[in-house]
Amino acid sequence: MRYMAKVRKAPGGSARHATGVGHASSKLQKKKNLGPPPPPQRGGVELVDPRVQEQLKTYDEALGLFHQQKFSRAKQVLEDVLKGPSKELADRARVHLKIVDQRMKPTQEQNPRSAEEHYQRGVAMMNIGRWDEARESLDKARKAAPKADHVHYALAALDCLTGEADSALENLKMAIQLRAENRYHARNDEDFAFLQEDPRFTELLYPEKDGLAG
Repeated sequence: MRYMAKVRKAPGGSARHATGVGHASSKLQKKKNLGPPPPPQRGGVELVDPRVQEQLKTYDEALGLFHQQKFSRAKQVLEDVLKGPSKELADRARVHLKIVDQRMKPTQEQNPRSAEEHYQRGVAMMNIGRWDEARESLDKARKAAPKADHVHYALAALDCLTGEADSALENLKMAIQLRAENRYHARNDEDFAFLQEDPRFTELLYPEKDGLAG
């Protein structure tokens, strides 16, 4: 009499099934262990705290003033950055404050020779309200580099600060002729507020309104 062979389960079959379940469970566990996404950052500065966002906005404003070489105003805004909660932004502000302080130092002990050195000294004198010394240095810079548009632009700004409209317009016109981009800079430059009501200033900055070429 023949016996029917019993069907045996493959050795370790149930173990393999258990291993598969365990592997899937491990994946689920890993997914559960994933934390929330990192907070948004800019240049290594976390932007979650609204106070940090405001501090960053102030820092950007200070940099804009710094690049326009308006060091006196830039210093005030940089000092406001120091009051914010982000140590990273405060450290950056301190670096720029050191540069600003250096640029604003009276340069009597220095002996500027090149047009650029006279220009830098003139701007430094403007920033601390020493108009006569500023004009002396900027005039020397213009004489040494008559086609330097930024020198004419600085002289135009100085003329506005000292209430000399005709000279300001003449210098600004020359700055624009040498470099057309100066027209757009002057539109947003608070140093030219003195000329805002002068129709000649409007014609110079917005020639398209009258069909004039720049």
